[in-house]
Amino acid sequence: MDEYEILRERMVKRLQEHYKIEDEKVLNAMSVIPRHFFLPTALKVQAYADNALPIAGNQTISQPYIVAKMTELLELGSNARVLEIGAGSGYQTAILSQLSRAVYAIERVPQLAAEAQNRLQQ
Repeated sequence: MDEYEILRERMVKRLQEHYKIEDEKVLNAMSVIPRHFFLPTALKVQAYADNALPIAGNQTISQPYIVAKMTELLELGSNARVLEIGAGSGYQTAILSQLSRAVYAIERVPQLAAEAQNRLQQ
């Protein structure tokens, strides 16, 4: 288990214990999607702290709690089709893709759209 996996595991535990996120599907998705992969290199060490972090285009990647809570409130079924407006880094898109049949993401900042598309294809 590498350092990022340990930090990701701690993040999920914090979401469960401190923030009372209960949906096991959401927690599982957040435990397998590497948040650091969606950040600029200089910010990767902060990936699993519960903070929003800056990305390109004066945008931010939402803090893990917000991602978890928004996703939990959606109550997605495995046949759900999701439209995400404002894909940003692609992290939320990746989480949603673990829980639904299809995710359609729109991003207005060309640099973010290209980076998210590249990350999601890997």
